[in-house]
Amino acid sequence: MVDPTPEWVFSDADRAAMALALTEARTAGATGDVPVGAVVTDASGAVIARSHNRRVGDSDPTAHAEILALRAAARQRGSWRLDGCTLYVTLEPCAMCAAACVLARLDCVVFGAADPKAGFAGSLANLLEEPRLNHRVAWRSGLRADEAATLLREFFAKYRNGR
Repeated sequence: MVDPTPEWVFSDADRAAMALALTEARTAGATGDVPVGAVVTDASGAVIARSHNRRVGDSDPTAHAEILALRAAARQRGSWRLDGCTLYVTLEPCAMCAAACVLARLDCVVFGAADPKAGFAGSLANLLEEPRLNHRVAWRSGLRADEAATLLREFFAKYRNGR
């Protein structure tokens, strides 16, 4: 299990970016998709991209919030290299998304709730720090984790009960 980063480590800018990611997550839930949201900021802290899960709406198994936000950030920057950028995401990235963070050369990933069943930023494994890869991504966890976990719990409770 991922040990959460102490609350005092997070800045006001971190909190603001995660608030936007939570807003994105709520949008995903309202459209019938798993409520996960993501935001990318540049080195100055400016938001350059944001998205939410769209697997259902796009009929695309790769339309995770992180992937969509990384794609939008790369378009915004005009480069696939997102060095100097931080990804904020409400749920610990899966293997696909963690690998995309490494390939995008992100500086940091900040996530809310840990995902003990599919997380690859410390739960099942940690692709962000894999020494055999050519880039490592710093990460912090637990920012507004309770809110993110509550969104997920409520979504799946409705899903199990037939909405």
